[in-house]
Amino acid sequence: MTRATKRPSADIHIVVVDAGWRRALPGVEQLVRRAAIAALGTKRRSLVVALSNDREVRKLNARDRGKNKPTNVLSYPSGEKSFLGDVVLARQTVWREARQQGKTPSAHVSHLVVHGTLHLLGYDHENDSDAERMERLERRRSEEHTSELQSRQYL
Repeated sequence: MTRATKRPSADIHIVVVDAGWRRALPGVEQLVRRAAIAALGTKRRSLVVALSNDREVRKLNARDRGKNKPTNVLSYPSGEKSFLGDVVLARQTVWREARQQGKTPSAHVSHLVVHGTLHLLGYDHENDSDAERMERLERRRSEEHTSELQSRQYL
C-alpha cells in the first residue's frame, strides 16, 4: 500500500480511571485498543474507553439512566462522525460477570469493548430485530478478535 492509499488508523484513547485494571490485567490498554479496532471493522474513527470501577459507574448509571447500581459497560455517543464518543467499563462488575460466565477476564473485557463500541456506531438492542443484528455483528467481531488474541496468547 502506498502512503497515498493507506487507510487512516483508528484513534483509540484509553483512560485508566481505576489502577486496579493494570494490576488485574497487565496489558489491558493494548487488549482494549485491539477490541475497539475489531469492533470498528473498516471504519476509522476515534473514541475513548475509560477503565473505571463500580463506584464511579454506579454514579454515571444513576445520573444518566436512573439506575442506582453499577453496570458492566456504558456508552456515550457523541453524535459526531469522526469522534464516536466514550465507552466506560466497571472493573468489579466485569470481573464478577467473567467468573459467573466461566470466561477469562480478557475475553469478557474484549466482548464488552466490542459491545460498547457497536453502540457508539449506532447499533442497539431495543427490539428483537435490532438485537439480533447487533448480536450477530458483535459475535463476528468478537470471534475475529478472540482468534487474534489466542494466536498472541492473551487468552
